[in-house]
Amino acid sequence: MALSAQQIPRWFNSIKLSSFINATQLTKRFTRPGKTLLHGFSAQPQMSSDNCFLQWGFKTYRTSSLWNSSQSTDLSSQENNSAQSTLLPSVNEQSQKTQKTPNFDSELSLEGLDDLPPLSPLQPISEEEAVQIVADPPLPPVSFTLRDYVDHSETLQKLVLLGVDLSKIEKHPDAANLLLRLDFEKDIKQILLFLKDLGIEDNHLGTFLTKNYAIFSEDLEDLKTRVAYLRSKNFSKADVAQMVRKAPFLLNFSVERLDNRLGFFQKELELSVKKTRDLVVRLPRLLTGSLEPVKENMKVYRLELGFKRNEIQHMITRIPKMLTANKRKLTETFDYLHNVMNIPHHIIVKFPQFLNRSYWI
Repeated sequence: MALSAQQIPRWFNSIKLSSFINATQLTKRFTRPGKTLLHGFSAQPQMSSDNCFLQWGFKTYRTSSLWNSSQSTDLSSQENNSAQSTLLPSVNEQSQKTQKTPNFDSELSLEGLDDLPPLSPLQPISEEEAVQIVADPPLPPVSFTLRDYVDHSETLQKLVLLGVDLSKIEKHPDAANLLLRLDFEKDIKQILLFLKDLGIEDNHLGTFLTKNYAIFSEDLEDLKTRVAYLRSKNFSKADVAQMVRKAPFLLNFSVERLDNRLGFFQKELELSVKKTRDLVVRLPRLLTGSLEPVKENMKVYRLELGFKRNEIQHMITRIPKMLTANKRKLTETFDYLHNVMNIPHHIIVKFPQFLNRSYWI
């Protein structure tokens, strides 16, 4: 309905009073009297015109919005209890905190670095530092091949360069575990130098170590003692080197065992010292192999084939392998030569190599 002329001033006064109350509430909420908010907007109300209250309220609202977006540094600790206390710190506050942080690189002297405690392995690191760490793949706890350990073992790498066939050694788990525990400089290098001084050429080291990997578990002084024993029995240095190449496990035998073997052949075959020495130089496996085939063949030559002792001595000094020949093969060959071809004993004694061959009709 239309207002009368008398009611219009009263209605207008009520609007001004309402605007004044709203402006006063905004002033108490956002500012303290006489303080400037942002960019020169005054918090004091200016009532110079009828719409001053609306203009002042608009300015206050806009000023508060700017304060929220820019996160001013003029707020005190008391204002943090207001509705705006949940805002993040402004850039200026962050820069002030950064300036207060001490620079350890500039304040610590070189002498002070020695007083710093050592870094703990459990000390946390940043993601950037963790990315820069280069870690080798872990060693497999169990493997069927030494190939998985070659890249991580200096000992295995140098053995491969020497010509050692690891594929044959890895078939023996005890040997593989032995090599992985050895240090090349402390445990292997001195053995290699000993073998070279003994007369083993570089091109024979790989083959020798592939067969006799157990020599690395022997004491160096014991090896030297065994060589000295052989030299005391008038074996030349060249003879010892030849015996070691043909029988790689020879140096693994103790002095007592070597002495017993030499005594056995000298007594059993009734050979002289020189012939016994020549026999084992040509076939050094007689000192390292089993004695049972030797004993068995000696009985076969005497009892089954009918050779005399002196004839046996002559044949084995010519062909030492006859002492370790297969019994069945030996008897079949002799039966063909003597009973089929009618070759007498004395001819076979002159040419003992006939017994060392196979004949097929």
